[in-house]
Amino acid sequence: MPANNQSRSRIIQVIFIAVFLVIILQLLNLQLFSSKYRLQAENNARYRKVIYPDRGIIYDRNKKPILENTIMFDLMVTPSEIRHTDTMALCRILGIDSLEFRKRIIEAIFKNTRVRPSVFEPLLSPQLYARLNENIYKFPGFELHERPVRVYPYHCGANILGYVGEIDSNFLKRNQGRGYEMGDYAGLAGLERTYEKVLMGQRGINYFIRDNKSRIQGAYEGGAYDTVPFAGRALYTSLDVELQQLAERLLGNKIGSVVAINPKTGGILAMATSPSYDPNMMSGSEKRKNYGRLALDTARPFLNRAIKGQYPPGSTFKPMGGLVALDEGLITPSYGYGCPGAYTACGITIRCEHKGGGHASNLRHALANSCNSYFSEIFRKAIDNPRYKNPRLGYLKWKEYMNSFGLGVKLGIDLPSEDAGNIPDTSKYNRDFGGPRWNSCNIVTLGIGQDRMLATPLQMANLMCVIGNKGWYYTPHVVDSVERETIEDTVYLGRYRKKHAVVHMSDTAFNAIHLAMLDVTLVGTAVAAKIPGIDICAKTGTAQNPHGKNHSLFVAFAPMNDPKIAIAVVVENAGYGAVWAAPIASFLMEKYLKGSIDSARLSEVDRIAKADLIPDAIKNWYSRKEAQKHVRQMEPTQIEFKNTDEHPKLIFDPEAEPNRKPQRADTELNRQFMVPVDSRKKPKQQR
Repeated sequence: MPANNQSRSRIIQVIFIAVFLVIILQLLNLQLFSSKYRLQAENNARYRKVIYPDRGIIYDRNKKPILENTIMFDLMVTPSEIRHTDTMALCRILGIDSLEFRKRIIEAIFKNTRVRPSVFEPLLSPQLYARLNENIYKFPGFELHERPVRVYPYHCGANILGYVGEIDSNFLKRNQGRGYEMGDYAGLAGLERTYEKVLMGQRGINYFIRDNKSRIQGAYEGGAYDTVPFAGRALYTSLDVELQQLAERLLGNKIGSVVAINPKTGGILAMATSPSYDPNMMSGSEKRKNYGRLALDTARPFLNRAIKGQYPPGSTFKPMGGLVALDEGLITPSYGYGCPGAYTACGITIRCEHKGGGHASNLRHALANSCNSYFSEIFRKAIDNPRYKNPRLGYLKWKEYMNSFGLGVKLGIDLPSEDAGNIPDTSKYNRDFGGPRWNSCNIVTLGIGQDRMLATPLQMANLMCVIGNKGWYYTPHVVDSVERETIEDTVYLGRYRKKHAVVHMSDTAFNAIHLAMLDVTLVGTAVAAKIPGIDICAKTGTAQNPHGKNHSLFVAFAPMNDPKIAIAVVVENAGYGAVWAAPIASFLMEKYLKGSIDSARLSEVDRIAKADLIPDAIKNWYSRKEAQKHVRQMEPTQIEFKNTDEHPKLIFDPEAEPNRKPQRADTELNRQFMVPVDSRKKPKQQR
């Protein structure tokens, strides 16, 4: 045989031997060392069932459960096991077509692979569950799985409590290592979101062995690897659920907010925002449909105006202006100002409701009569204080007072997405007036709570706590304590148990303001808010709105010498503070302090509750038929945002993208409501 043929033969033999050795080595590796296919085989033979625990209950201050748990069922699918299922029968029961069926199967594979169960139809209605339960044998690969869901027996507090929804991939990335999986539910808003770690509990897992036809044969390894679920821990809040119900009732058919705080603890007694919604709408089989309707509503029921609404505080700011002037030694309680009915010292006219002498003869009279001239003048004294050399330094000192009292900064409440309001920086005025050569006249309307000053209802109520307590407060919060509190819980809640002394003002200054605020309800602008037997320190406000009717505001604390409740009420586009906001606050204070409202006043409660003050611009923004058309034709995540004056359009799904904020196309509404006042506009009279 030629030498070259022999060499080829040897090469071929070597190749065959090498391939044979590689195969042998790989077989040895798979059989003896690698666990990859062993785990896959075990996963095929082993069925993993997640047992979801009950979420923790949330109680009010009287230990009444504000929300509870009930059981509903999800229809789960394991895509690898549906080869012989009756697809058409299932589609008829669910009311979907074959295209939707395939779409959901693809989504399930994408989320959890073919071999793991995923949610196919969440939160079945009782009727749908009954039909599926009696036909489930026709649908191999499908099963009914228990899911604890929330129910709300008092039908209130939606914007405080929040809601629970299915998590997405972004949530999983942010919460790696905490045991979440695709298809799990978590708190996406309100207390449910803030206290998710406490409320979620710990899931249990049961393992079962399956045969080659995927039939359950019994517990895997005798249940040795099973884990027991643990229910979430309870939250004990400062809320008074009956007060909350009354607040929401009084705000019905209005746009605005109410915040009531216990000044001794900082605990939120009630926090109502309107329009709102029944929290049961975001729990159960109709959740997705309800979300679409609520998200498209131009009145924005998902918006918690108590912490997100930003308003010029108007005349409700005047007690703070008086305190600053007293503490700086610029005035005494006997200081008077000869107001003829308007303030004209700066070349603009700031009108007062009162004319003639005497209504601003001292601080007490000026606050009771809400004299714009008086508080414009003492604001200028604070800015032009010679101690600070120039108006900019005087303004910075004034701003320091504002921030220390909680204005222009986030207070840190235990609810997500709180806004800070606005106390402008000097840089804003440098820009407005072409450099640093501006003076107190350029910003004089800050003295009556206008210009660029903005505050949330929470900040206004907290300001009443500080004034009522004579210079201290606790950070406002909803949750007082947690069941079986851990060290981690204590560290978090510690911020709400720390007393803050904001300034070292004299009791003399606070006492002067208290007496002046008392006169507001005795002989001043809020006589109608008076409650027999209770000394109420209050201030009305009518915040200027250049694009519509003014906002009605009222702030108060009571009783004067031992404050037990501080309150702020804002009713948008409702006019004078004494007409709408003051009566609402009066009823709530009476309910809290006396336990009930006098029977002679119940008819007035009904009148206020039934009054419809929602502006026509919102009522007529779009027709119900068109809104329903948007919901029917487009999936939430497919609707496009256009910054035009067309109908508002939903641009995200909060369950799919819980980290994003809602955005809307209702730019005209944003221009009309909750907007700061241009400092160069001529202000209207304030009360």
